[in-house]
Amino acid sequence: MLVALCLLALFFGVWPVYRHSSRLTPLPAAIFAFIVVLSVSLYNYIGNPGVPSGAGTTPDTAAMVTSLAAKLEDNPDNVNGWKMLARSYKTLQQFDAAVNAYERAMEIERGQNAQTLVELALVIVDRDGGAVSTQAEALLETALALDPNDPNSLFYSGMAAARRGDTDLAADRWEILLGLNAPPEIRDSLQQKISEWRGEPAQDETTPIEQPGSVVLVNLSLSAAARAAISGDATVYIIARDPAQPGPPIAVARRRMSELPMVVELGDRDAMIPGRSLSGFAQFELLARISVSGNPIAESGDWFGALIFRSGDNKAIDLVIDQQTP
Repeated sequence: MLVALCLLALFFGVWPVYRHSSRLTPLPAAIFAFIVVLSVSLYNYIGNPGVPSGAGTTPDTAAMVTSLAAKLEDNPDNVNGWKMLARSYKTLQQFDAAVNAYERAMEIERGQNAQTLVELALVIVDRDGGAVSTQAEALLETALALDPNDPNSLFYSGMAAARRGDTDLAADRWEILLGLNAPPEIRDSLQQKISEWRGEPAQDETTPIEQPGSVVLVNLSLSAAARAAISGDATVYIIARDPAQPGPPIAVARRRMSELPMVVELGDRDAMIPGRSLSGFAQFELLARISVSGNPIAESGDWFGALIFRSGDNKAIDLVIDQQTP
């Protein structure tokens, strides 16, 4: 689990910088080290939806960010420093501060760096609870003009186009994204929405389809109260965990609230720790949680649904997200 978190830190924290520099300079290395520290601190919390709300900032982390901000006061044209500060604020969920830091970096680059524009847009999306605002959409469109194959720009601009009714443009954007070798876990969802936008027959999302290695097929839906309480889109975590033993979950899948209702297949391939397979448990707790903040850590205001699944039960089950975390 810890290794997986560190790898995620490497991919999301360092790859955007490395892709544009083609070498591992001290800056991306420093970003990687910073996020790994935070990943380690989060390790004991992941999979525990009862954890108290709040991001939880350690003194060392706060001191690191404060020190970096102070250094930038003496060197205000250090664009890489502003980006590192922005990513640090984003990791700490201080989205307003992250937006300000990214805007400073964008000014220094005169708006000509597509990756900076995308990262700023995504922080604005996070700040706004998952909604793609007019400001974020404009940044994504500018980024696409500079880099027509940026995956994040294609995904979020397609989502924004669909919301304003331009389904042709939305389908165009996501078809390009499919052609860029989108991860297997999202390809089906992308193709299904493209077919819907094109007016083509789409697969019935509520029909469970068992895949090799599947353990449970969760027909996941939202209560009317949950849907009314959450504005915009949000991340949905589907978690299988051992109720008798706290610690990392057995398996985890992630979806978007906009995809619900849908059937989510959970199996051994979703295991968090190698050798600890879901099929090896006679029973486990299934939890589906909408994370308003986007974090895997449960927070006050999140909505969830839970039940106990036993190996003798029907594989296809219904789970409704209808409870709110105090």
